[in-house]
Amino acid sequence: MFAEIIIDQDAKALDRVFEYIIPQDLALSVGMRVYIPFGKRIVQGYIIKIKDDCDYEISKLKSIISKIEDFSAIKTEMLQLMEFMAQKNHLKLASVLRLFLPSEMREGKVKELFKTYYSLVEGVQINLSKSAKKQAEIVDILAGGKRSAVELAEIYGYSSLKALREKGYIKKEVEEIKRTPFIICQGDKKVELNQCQKNAIERIKEDKTYLLHGVTGSGKTEIYMNLIENTLEKGKNAIMLVPEISLTPQIMSNFKGRFGEAVALLHSGLSAGERFDEWKRLFSGEAKIAIGARSAIFAPLENLGMIIIDEEHEASYISESNPRYDTRDVAQFRARYNSCPLVLGSATPSIESYKRAEDGEFELIELPVRANGREMPPVQIVDMMEELRRGNGGIFSNQLIADLCNVVNNKKQAMIFINRRGFSSFMKCKECGYIAKCSDCDVSLVYHKEDNRLKCHYCGKQYKYLARCPSCHSEHVKYGAVGTQQIVSKLKELFPDVKILRMDNDTTSTKNAHQNILNEFKVTKPAILVGTQMIAKGHDFEDVILVGIVDADQSLYQSDYRATERTFQLITQVAGRAGRSVDEGKVVLQTYSPRHYVFKFASNYDYKGFYRKEVNIRQTAQFPPYSRILRILFCDFDENHVREQLKMCYTDIEKLRKVYGDDIIYLDAMKSPIKRIQDKFRYQIMMRFKLAKADNIENEVFRMVDSATKNSVFFEVNPQNLS
Repeated sequence: MFAEIIIDQDAKALDRVFEYIIPQDLALSVGMRVYIPFGKRIVQGYIIKIKDDCDYEISKLKSIISKIEDFSAIKTEMLQLMEFMAQKNHLKLASVLRLFLPSEMREGKVKELFKTYYSLVEGVQINLSKSAKKQAEIVDILAGGKRSAVELAEIYGYSSLKALREKGYIKKEVEEIKRTPFIICQGDKKVELNQCQKNAIERIKEDKTYLLHGVTGSGKTEIYMNLIENTLEKGKNAIMLVPEISLTPQIMSNFKGRFGEAVALLHSGLSAGERFDEWKRLFSGEAKIAIGARSAIFAPLENLGMIIIDEEHEASYISESNPRYDTRDVAQFRARYNSCPLVLGSATPSIESYKRAEDGEFELIELPVRANGREMPPVQIVDMMEELRRGNGGIFSNQLIADLCNVVNNKKQAMIFINRRGFSSFMKCKECGYIAKCSDCDVSLVYHKEDNRLKCHYCGKQYKYLARCPSCHSEHVKYGAVGTQQIVSKLKELFPDVKILRMDNDTTSTKNAHQNILNEFKVTKPAILVGTQMIAKGHDFEDVILVGIVDADQSLYQSDYRATERTFQLITQVAGRAGRSVDEGKVVLQTYSPRHYVFKFASNYDYKGFYRKEVNIRQTAQFPPYSRILRILFCDFDENHVREQLKMCYTDIEKLRKVYGDDIIYLDAMKSPIKRIQDKFRYQIMMRFKLAKADNIENEVFRMVDSATKNSVFFEVNPQNLS
């Protein structure tokens, strides 16, 4: 017997199938991980096929050494998913397979945790001599139930335990300990569904893709739970994805209350042991529901009956590091494989998804009103240029300060949104114009006041605070745009007796930090929560009556065709945090461009109006969803090497213009907007082509680049971040 094996090495030269002999005494199956000889090394590999004959001379083949586990870690569905992702996203096979297993499991750094206990042997008459006092004490303790072997040995010594075992009075028991993520579980709050929710649940039955477009607070989560409840009743399993780790504590709390131990959590914030044990519970079928961020789409569940992606528009569902993929593509594959519904939910669907719903590819279900019947909170647009003319050069408008005072006086809660962490976005010398930049990345450093350090948000490198300009030695160093830290600092000056909480990447880097911040905010009144987009979606706090959007223009003028779409989505999502219970909410939106059309549509919660405007612009300019963008990214420590590879590939690709003519809308080679990250130089080829020939052009480009380059090159289709 022979096995086709993919070697667990992320190298372009090894991205193919290798054949090995299966020893007669080794029972193996497809999907197993094995140790194999490769050159002078022993490496890990994945069996993807077992067959009776081979394509090579047997004398040239080596034998598999041993299996790593006694079970097939990669299931049949995932092997087919591997082939789909490798072809669609032009990925290496081993890179895809690595997504399916906890990284620590692959590296052999985590395994099952067992604990040893002692207990009394039932039905045995115990007769001990008077001198065996320690043994008698052990027997007395075990009469109350089993106890840890380690604890007993520390108190009474191993010899006493050994003596009792030899006499047949006590026995050793070994139990596997489950490392379960800490979740504060809410009781199961059965909610009376409104007619819109009932209609949505009734319609979601067939094995197709549904776009659930519901305003913030329309009760989408309750629909999800009912759909999953129906799925479990049919004896099937479910996957539920959320875009941010910060949302998982609240979602998990609700789902645990409803479904108990049937729920397993998968995301990067878990410890290695927790992630491995949760993966195993899903793999074994002990858990029936996988909840988590992007990586949870690879949950090892069979017999799927429902896949749900909440906040489907979020960019975090697109992997921007190797291997690059779109979670929605993976979800669609798994839904087709299992013949089950896929539900994409959002208050602000992506332009691409809504267009597909309009074209009939997805079935559109709309929830136009909030579940509690209340109106959406009014949005007041504040012109910050007018504030400046009136002498207010501060961060907060007079209107926002007055509304915050009202929140504090009424012992309620407010959320302040600014999508920029740190104290200020850069430090600049007023005299010579010097801007502090990272030595390894072509980006400005962000000042973090609490640490009094400058930090690079791309590679994490830290630098000393600049009291003087290192170029001209001037002391006139000014701060750039404000971040979350500066907002908190100003709020503490205005409201010294009010609890001010901050939620961003800096405050949520430790275990359970998201949950701790949200729990503290929930029980504290008055309180103000300052945060980045972590606070903009999914959270439901009944006493939040005010949302302040400090710098609404920040995402508007980025050099990206999605800039207005992202701005509309962020404003709508964060505005929806206000007024979700009895008290009426309000939103104060501060902008220097009050007449921009995006604020008009966002302040009226007019998604359809915005969609029509935006889709017309995209069609005229021939941007997605009316075309496809392909970005080919070249990275290396040697800039000359990167340039040479770029030139070689560009020369070949340029020949496609003669073949495809006007189907190629745009083609150019250039430095990336961020020219260096982690000391690697970055160059790119940008292409935009019409949809009719998109697949043909894409495959031609993949072939040309593969033949022209030896090193890994990254391909991104319709990239979320063009920098």
